[in-house]
Amino acid sequence: MTKLSDTEQWQEWAIQAQKGDKRAYSSLLKALYPYIRNVVYKGLSNNDAAEDVAQEVLISIHKSLNSYAPERPFKPWLMSIINYRKMDYLRKYYAQRQDMTSTTEANPEFMSDNVTNPTHLGELKDIEGALAKFPTKQQDIFRKIKIEGYTAEEVASQMDMKESAVKVSAHRTMKKLQGMLK
Repeated sequence: MTKLSDTEQWQEWAIQAQKGDKRAYSSLLKALYPYIRNVVYKGLSNNDAAEDVAQEVLISIHKSLNSYAPERPFKPWLMSIINYRKMDYLRKYYAQRQDMTSTTEANPEFMSDNVTNPTHLGELKDIEGALAKFPTKQQDIFRKIKIEGYTAEEVASQMDMKESAVKVSAHRTMKKLQGMLK
């Protein structure tokens, strides 16, 4: 008899647990916990939060084990629960941080220190001078994407080009500018 892989063993225990086997259920949760914890820890830098998310995953497995379809692989089902719980945590975490966001209009000191600071004019002139050495079309693409904030899709539509060509042009221009300004 061949030894089952971890994933195959989890699937077997899940199927048995669905049929009411309490030992299989207990074995499944005990075996899954270290795996879940490791996966969650890799995605979160806060150990306490990772532990909480791992516990939430176990609760979700408990609540939804009857939804697992035995004819389908177990690991993708498990990973979807892990990913959902991790994303749920991150959504809540970042929603609580709304007080930490700021706009440039709400922070005029940032604007004067970083954006409109005259000491940065020399750098801007260097960039503009180097950019002037490129063909007009390449300059336009670079300015629209890197300076004005348009997406590659928007620029491609405006300039009647393929989106991939716009991305390549912007990337190449950036690389050449970096080389010229070193």
